[in-house]
Formats: sequence, C-alpha cells, structure tokens
Amino acid sequence: MPLVNISILKGKSSEYIKSVTDGVNSAVIESFNFPSDDRYQIVHEHEIHCLEMQARVQDRVMMHVIIRKGHSDKAKQLFYKKVTENLSNDPGIDPANVLIAMTENHDSDWSFRDGLAQFLI
Repeated sequence: MPLVNISILKGKSSEYIKSVTDGVNSAVIESFNFPSDDRYQIVHEHEIHCLEMQARVQDRVMMHVIIRKGHSDKAKQLFYKKVTENLSNDPGIDPANVLIAMTENHDSDWSFRDGLAQFLI
C-alpha cells in the first residue's frame, strides 16, 4: 500500500514502463507482504536534463516511496535489493542507476476515498 512515485527518462515504451512498475510492485509484495492488488504508483517522465543522478548518463530510475511507519530495516533492505534485481532483469537497468528514497508516515496521513482516514476508522 505504499504510494510509489517513479521517475524515468521520457520517451520509453509502454512495455518498458510496465516492466518498471511490475518490478517495483513485485518487490513491494515480496518485501512488505502487501496484497497483489494494493498498487499505487505514479510514473513521471522527464527529459534527460531534468533527471540528474550525479554523473550517470545511462538509463536511470529515481523513486520516492511513501509508506506507513512500522516496517523493519530488514524489510526495507530487501525491498531495495528486490527492486534493483527486478529492474536489472527487465528492462535491463543497471542497479547502480536506481535511486530509492523512502518516507514513512502515520495512519492519519492516508485517505483512500470519501474524505476519510480509513486506517483510523
């Protein structure tokens, strides 16, 4: 149930984007034990000069994961590992070119619909 913002280089095919989002979702399910349909992802496409990652010039992905507080460091480390493995396998992104930032929040920080904080009900 994390909200994942994924930034990629502009101009990628829909198959490439699906490989990235599927790879991230698979890592979420495996690392944090979320249901397979608990998928909240936003893909942002950027011109090459707008997605800077030190001196890297190859294909790259940057993502910001917002997740409820309470997941262990071990689960987070597994997530980082699984994301880079998945994206290396398909669509072939070098693990050195994957940046992941994670922010934890609280139950009151989520509303999925109807103007309610569902975790507080």
